[in-house]
Amino acid sequence: MIHYIQGKITYKSPTYLIVEAGGIGYKINISLNTYSSVQDKEELRILTYYYIKEDVHSLYGFASEEERTLFGLLLSVSGVGPSTTQTMLSTMNPEEIRAAIVGENASAIQKVKGIGAKTAQRIIIDLKDKILKGTDSIPDLAASGNNTIREEALSALLALGFSRAHVLRALNQVMKKHPEIRQVEEMIKLALRQLA
Repeated sequence: MIHYIQGKITYKSPTYLIVEAGGIGYKINISLNTYSSVQDKEELRILTYYYIKEDVHSLYGFASEEERTLFGLLLSVSGVGPSTTQTMLSTMNPEEIRAAIVGENASAIQKVKGIGAKTAQRIIIDLKDKILKGTDSIPDLAASGNNTIREEALSALLALGFSRAHVLRALNQVMKKHPEIRQVEEMIKLALRQLA
């Protein structure tokens, strides 16, 4: 497997790069997230994923390990191929994808071109536990939602000595079940029940 390629960018577009390394020009498919990270560079070191299936051999590139890991996880879902995965990583950033999966937000996933209701549900079912187990950094829906009530609840619960991962998981559950909450005290009480 090719772990990364370091070299000079000889061609650049929002969907792929050609990187020359050791006298060889590698065509590397990329997402818009990666493109925005590399568009000002002339040389780079890009993380890669070598995709092989029957008569298809393709190289995909990523600006971050988080994006590459998500690419591999999404490919493991039945019915999700590299093109759909690349589109998903171009439509949403890795944090938004993780938050949508953990928060079971199928409608956010369905906004990606080519993903219907069944595929969105399959992505959630197949990947939710893997994402929660695979990292201590649970997607922080409180911060991504820019909601001061949720941020205050997060701070208060962390001050009580709970781990960040457990608090975020509890707040994600509360937010999913009670999106109408407007009082920080009520959110803390409900989260404490989840943490008990």
